[in-house]
Amino acid sequence: MAASSEVVDADGVRQPGGEVHAWLPGQNQTLCGLPLSRTRLRRFPHVSFDYSAIDQLTAADPVGRVCPRCLAAAGGRGGRHRQSWERQNPRP
Repeated sequence: MAASSEVVDADGVRQPGGEVHAWLPGQNQTLCGLPLSRTRLRRFPHVSFDYSAIDQLTAADPVGRVCPRCLAAAGGRGGRHRQSWERQNPRP
C-alpha cells in the first residue's frame, strides 16, 4: 500500500493516511500507474490493500480517500480475490 501521509498508532507502527493507493512491493508505481517518486507517496509494505467498493470511510478513519482506479485494478489480486481460471498448459 502507498499513501500520501502517515499516522503513527499507539503501538508506534506507521499506518497509511490521506489518499491511499494499491502498490506491490518491488515496483516503482502504483496499480493505477502513478510513479511513487514523483507523487511523493509513502510506501507501507507491511499493510495490505484490503478495500472493496462497498467499504465506507468515516471521519474517524485516517484514510481520507481510496483511489478508485487502484480499487478497480486490485479487484483480482490478493488473498480473497483469486482468478477463477488457471492456465493448464502454459506456453514455453
